[in-house]
Amino acid sequence: MLRVIKIVAKCSDQFIATMDDGLEKLRYEGYVPRFFPGQHYGDYVMLDIDIDSGKIINWKAPTKAQIADLFEDEG
Repeated sequence: MLRVIKIVAKCSDQFIATMDDGLEKLRYEGYVPRFFPGQHYGDYVMLDIDIDSGKIINWKAPTKAQIADLFEDEG
C-alpha cells in the first residue's frame, strides 16, 4: 500500500531555486516553474512524497532546455 504525504506550499511569486553544477551557482526567483507538478498556476509547490521511500512520486525530471530556460534570464 502506497502511503503519501501531499505537500502544497503557496509561494505567491516568492519561489526561489538555486543550482550549483560545480562550475557556477545559478539562482532563479519568481513564479513556480511550469515543469513543476500539479496545476500550480505559478503560485504553489505541489509535491506527493512516498512516506516509505522518501521519494517525490509526482516529479518528472525537467529537460535540459527547461533548466536552461529557468536560469537563462537570471544568470
